[in-house]
Amino acid sequence: MALPVAFFALFFAWPVAAIVARGLKVDGAWQWGRIADVVTQPDIRHVLWFTTWQALASTGLTLLLALPAAYVFARLDFPGRQVLRAVVTVPFVLPTVVAGSAFLALVGHGGLLDDLWGVRLDTTVWAILLAHVFFNYAVVVRTVGGLWSQLDPRQEEAARMLGASALGAWRKVTLPALAPAVAAAALMVFLFTFTSFGIVQILGGPTFSTLEVEIYRQTSEVFDLSTAAVLTLVQFVAVGAILAVHAWTVRRRETALRLVDPKRTARRPRGAGQWALLAGVLVTIALLLVLPLAVLVRRSLDAPGLGYYRALTDSDGGTFLMAPVHAVWTSLQYAVAATAIAVGVGGLAAAALARRDAGRLVRGFDALLMLPLGVSAVTVGFGFLIALDKPPLDLRQSWILVPLAQALVGAPFVVRTMLPVLRAVDVRLREAAAVLGASPWRVWREVDLPMVRRALLVAAGFAFAVSLGEFGATVFIARPDNPTLPVAVARLLSRPGDLNYGQAMALSTILMVVCAAALLLLERLRTDRTGEF
Repeated sequence: MALPVAFFALFFAWPVAAIVARGLKVDGAWQWGRIADVVTQPDIRHVLWFTTWQALASTGLTLLLALPAAYVFARLDFPGRQVLRAVVTVPFVLPTVVAGSAFLALVGHGGLLDDLWGVRLDTTVWAILLAHVFFNYAVVVRTVGGLWSQLDPRQEEAARMLGASALGAWRKVTLPALAPAVAAAALMVFLFTFTSFGIVQILGGPTFSTLEVEIYRQTSEVFDLSTAAVLTLVQFVAVGAILAVHAWTVRRRETALRLVDPKRTARRPRGAGQWALLAGVLVTIALLLVLPLAVLVRRSLDAPGLGYYRALTDSDGGTFLMAPVHAVWTSLQYAVAATAIAVGVGGLAAAALARRDAGRLVRGFDALLMLPLGVSAVTVGFGFLIALDKPPLDLRQSWILVPLAQALVGAPFVVRTMLPVLRAVDVRLREAAAVLGASPWRVWREVDLPMVRRALLVAAGFAFAVSLGEFGATVFIARPDNPTLPVAVARLLSRPGDLNYGQAMALSTILMVVCAAALLLLERLRTDRTGEF
């Protein structure tokens, strides 16, 4: 636990504490009365209510639509499954400003629905909810599906032979085994929607506002840092309470599971029910995920002769100090470094938390690991600039600052993906290996690693994807001569003119292609296994 604790203390707790102190301290004295003044304002109470309500609704809708897909990818074998799994993950890494604009083109004025049927959703909360499902669909599919594909189907078959119905066997055997993964996925979706910024900013307009949007408005538009600090504390306390409840309930429901090779569990669809389910999932993916991505691709091709793409190789000397296409290589370098940090920190934390004899203090750290997902990225970005500006941690001019910020978001995904599988490993296997003379390192290499290898690769893919698309904190700390892809897209969108907008769409398309290629490679490595356990 030493490295994970030090990492989160230095690069999360310290920056957040620094920015909160800057807002609530006046002449060295804490202004605690400011908290009551802010939270009792009617407009702030409305923001708090809408933030909570839309997060719960978005989480429920995402689970409803994505759990069938988790089953399809875990249990059914069909042509193009690996490619489709990568496609499902692409929306999750898109910058929110880009994906929000694409979704607006579908449901807003002059959008696809408006042109075909005269239907507009941009003035309703449905646009926000559907856009949140668009982003978080992959979280449920990969987190729940990763464990579901390793559950031994013979346990459910045994229940059927003993007289249980198909629904009863699933409810009493499979669902309890999946409960930790479902809870982890629901938690991540809730945190992402609770702190939603780009989607609500674009689709909500002046009508809807979340805590994240209000923090940004108070910081950059009103310049009221004290109100922003209070809202950050409110967000921090709310997320901490949710994580504490999650850790307590999930811990009580975890049991040792029998895990098998995923190659043994996926079969060709059988029966009309499975074929209908597969068709329904494919239609949902096509309409909810692929269609917005297709809008981006089409807009990037509006200029004749791939004009927008060719313009990416030119440096205009204004927004960028070099050609915008350089952001592709920069993003890949940062993402690889951030993935290595996130897997190292998150893997160590998951291994410690998975021990049955872990103390209460160690188990409490489980909830704290998720806090970076529930705290304003605006706060974290500003906190980096304020806290990490003096020796011995003066990192403002160092390239490592961006991967560190990205790893803060990636590490919780590593923990949440690996932890259910690590806790499901039967402790008697480790004890038997130790009795036979294996060292702790050999026990991990021979017993744990073969069982968690698949989860480790899934976690690495999540961390890489998150790093590619992270925007909230990176926009404050990325150097002008080395912008990431999301930062470059945002800068282009902020400038008027069709050429800048077209280049933004072209860069977004490149981001989608890079992410899809990386995830497809990961899928091939993840399924290229000969060992059995």
